[in-house]
Amino acid sequence: MSSDAQTTPRTTLVSGEPMETPASSTMKAALELIFIGVSDVDRAKRFYAEQLGWGCDHDQRVTDGVRFLQVTPPGSACSFAFGEGITPMRPGEQKGLQAVVDDADAARADLLARGVECTEIDEMAWGRFVFFNDPDGNAWVLQQLPARG
Repeated sequence: MSSDAQTTPRTTLVSGEPMETPASSTMKAALELIFIGVSDVDRAKRFYAEQLGWGCDHDQRVTDGVRFLQVTPPGSACSFAFGEGITPMRPGEQKGLQAVVDDADAARADLLARGVECTEIDEMAWGRFVFFNDPDGNAWVLQQLPARG
């Protein structure tokens, strides 16, 4: 970092040690699309769109070797894409995809009612978590944030 850049001391989440980070940025960015590697596009579509109930925004065959499919969880500004010929990511490589939910108990009950295997709720100081995988092993986390006080 250049010595003339303005910095603001911040604390890292892991170590709690101070670190210098830029005070601000002029660039605004919104994460809106994440790619997922899958082995069977139709099976993944059934899982995400039908079993989880996420909206299927696009399912387009672009060419013989390219199919683009995009799904969006209800209430999310970020969508997820998978298909044929659109990502070098191997099936099951995407780990730690995390979405915030209002109620971990209700989210877990919804997953189970839809036939999705998931963990018991994991209670941690920074939230309540439910973990599940898609049919290829891409790993998801649902987090209920702790009450802010």
